[in-house]
Amino acid sequence: MGAYHCLPLFIWTCVFHTVDSIPLQEKVSGDFPNKRIVGLTKDDGKMLHRTKRGWMWNQFFLLEEYTGTDTQYVGKLHTDQDKGDGNLKYILTGDGAGSLFVIDENTGDIHAAKKLDREEKSLYILRAKAIDRKTGRQVEPESEFIIKIHDINDNEPKFTKELYTASVPEMSGVGTSVIQVTATDADDVNYGNSAKVVYSILQGQPYFSVDPESGIIKTALPDMSRENREQYQVVIQAKDMGGQMGGLSGTTTVNITLTDVNNNPPRFPQSTYQFNSPESVPLGTHLGRIKANDPDLGENAEIEYSIAEGDGADVFDVITDKDTQEGIITVKQNLDFENKMLYTLRVDASNTHPDPRFLHLGPFKDTAVVKISVEDIDEPPVFSKISYLIEVDEDVKEGSIIGQVTAYDPDAMSNLIKYSVDRHTDMDRIFSIHSENGSIFTLKTLDRESSPWHNITITATEINNSKQSSQVPVFIRILDINDHAPEFAMYYETFVCENAKAGQLIQTVSVMDKDDPPRGHKFFFEPVPEFPLNPNFTIVDNKDNTAGIMTRKDGYSRNKMSTYLLPILIFDNDYPIQSSTGTLTIRVCACDSEGNMQSCSAEALVLTAGLSTGALIAILLCVIILLVLVVLFAALKRQRKKEPLIISKDDVRDNIVTYNDEGGGEEDTQAFDIGTLRNPEAREDSKLRRDVMPETIFQIRRTVPLWENIDVQEFIHRRLKENDSDPSAPPYDSLATYAYEGNDSIADSLSSLESLTADGNQDYDYLSDWGPRFKKLADMYGGDDSDRD
Repeated sequence: MGAYHCLPLFIWTCVFHTVDSIPLQEKVSGDFPNKRIVGLTKDDGKMLHRTKRGWMWNQFFLLEEYTGTDTQYVGKLHTDQDKGDGNLKYILTGDGAGSLFVIDENTGDIHAAKKLDREEKSLYILRAKAIDRKTGRQVEPESEFIIKIHDINDNEPKFTKELYTASVPEMSGVGTSVIQVTATDADDVNYGNSAKVVYSILQGQPYFSVDPESGIIKTALPDMSRENREQYQVVIQAKDMGGQMGGLSGTTTVNITLTDVNNNPPRFPQSTYQFNSPESVPLGTHLGRIKANDPDLGENAEIEYSIAEGDGADVFDVITDKDTQEGIITVKQNLDFENKMLYTLRVDASNTHPDPRFLHLGPFKDTAVVKISVEDIDEPPVFSKISYLIEVDEDVKEGSIIGQVTAYDPDAMSNLIKYSVDRHTDMDRIFSIHSENGSIFTLKTLDRESSPWHNITITATEINNSKQSSQVPVFIRILDINDHAPEFAMYYETFVCENAKAGQLIQTVSVMDKDDPPRGHKFFFEPVPEFPLNPNFTIVDNKDNTAGIMTRKDGYSRNKMSTYLLPILIFDNDYPIQSSTGTLTIRVCACDSEGNMQSCSAEALVLTAGLSTGALIAILLCVIILLVLVVLFAALKRQRKKEPLIISKDDVRDNIVTYNDEGGGEEDTQAFDIGTLRNPEAREDSKLRRDVMPETIFQIRRTVPLWENIDVQEFIHRRLKENDSDPSAPPYDSLATYAYEGNDSIADSLSSLESLTADGNQDYDYLSDWGPRFKKLADMYGGDDSDRD
């Protein structure tokens, strides 16, 4: 320790030096605060310089982590102005002055008061000055000096992380870099080997190694497989002092994971798979799953399944489930047990992302055999077509066979089949089918013009199992037969001017035909054979299914003939030829010079020229209304003059009107007036029945009153004749019965209510002569015992 104490000790003296002889202080302070410059002048004009140095010292050095009992001596400050009489005082300022470093103000000795740590602070800059105690004046300028802390190996290396995580692909070659670890030492790298770190591996051999200088961890074994071991824990040590004995060390842990590469092909765990499927499964049905195992991960384990060419490749398909990496066997075509019962498939499983580096290990795919057995089930009948089209002429006779459908049982049993028509598709029951052979025939006549198409459904059902049935649509097209005659497209009524000239076109007529011939319509127009030559008009066939009506003479007269009826014969060109006669009504009218119609009625000639057609119609309606009112008024007045049929209480006439129809019951008040049965006087008014349209609408019928003193028999005959001759008498479909008993009938009352008032027993023996039908009645009334009963 005495040697360490003597190291920082220097003897300070005041000497004169030249400027370029300044020691290390120039590098530390950067200036010369204690420099004194004296100038001397000579005759030659030259200036001389000299410097007086009052302080002089070098750097002070201390060892860190001093553990002695006494304070550590740093050094001594001294000036040549100090005479040793205690007249000067030394003062120390700067980093750690007074706390870390203390100075004896009388002697200038400096001591370290505390233990120092170079890693906390390696350099202290202080300032020193000496002052006169009496005057307080600095005897020397203040100057800086440095205290440097010498390093000792008191810090172990420390890694930047306590735990490292790294990965390296499996099957990597020897020397593949994994990760670099770094350790730092807080000791001084420029002083000794305290901070020189060397790396070594404590755990993880023989799989990994570490570079002693760089700290790079590398693989040490070839072809390490992730499937055998995936995780490794490596412990790395960093030691200072170059790894020599006595050096300090630190450790860290590195977790290394082997990442996956596609170095394993897929492999089926079994060579053969067996599945069963009913023959009726729909297309796309999943029959089963197969899976090839691949120990790789992620996309390296992705597998694509396919069916190799051969048996069943066109009947089945395989799809890959991306989530489970399974192959799903599906049905691509309909299965038929009777056609084939067993399929043998070859299914390949291959990696979708092979790694070229490992192709030398072999093909990255595997093959398995899949056997599929088809199971027989009871299937419904199958029609020979998916739909049928039948064409039939509309004039076909009832009961004619128009077509046939056929179906068969696809099962091996080949059950018998019966056919039927779905009546929901044939509500009118126009067609039927033979249940055994499927022949379709008609039940009613056909009419293309009302229904050109009939769409029915035929059902085929197994006789032994009615649940097994199938249907097929049958489209029946009704072919046209020329069974309709052409006729006018509309009702034609035209006019011809009185001043018309010969050869003028007065009307063009067109026709229509409900038939639809395949070659299109072609109509011809001719005069009727009864009137081959009309002196007034000519029919001209325009050859375009229309005809023009032309005048044949000059001038027409309304007075002589106001209306002409022109019959026209129309016929078509289809087979058989159909024809009809259409009548064209032609009125003769007065026209102006341009041919515009003015008036067509003959009465208009005597009226004022200023009246129009509308005015004439209005006047005519008014006249008709007045006439109707006059007739009604006269009839009403005549009705009031009639005497009642029942003159006295003794004169009683029973008038019974019987209506033999089933009307609407009590609520039917439209058929007839019930008051007619109660008031004989009402019979005088010929009331029209309100639920049936009379044949003569405007006929107002008045009957001659028959209630005044008239013989009853004559009355009945008159009434009967009157009702027989009048078709509009109400009711039109009922029987009117008229019966009259009269005032002094010779017949007594037949009422049984008066039997008890009879004076004696009546004689009913004649009932026995009426036959066996009246035997019961004769027994009841034919004897004394019966009377007593």
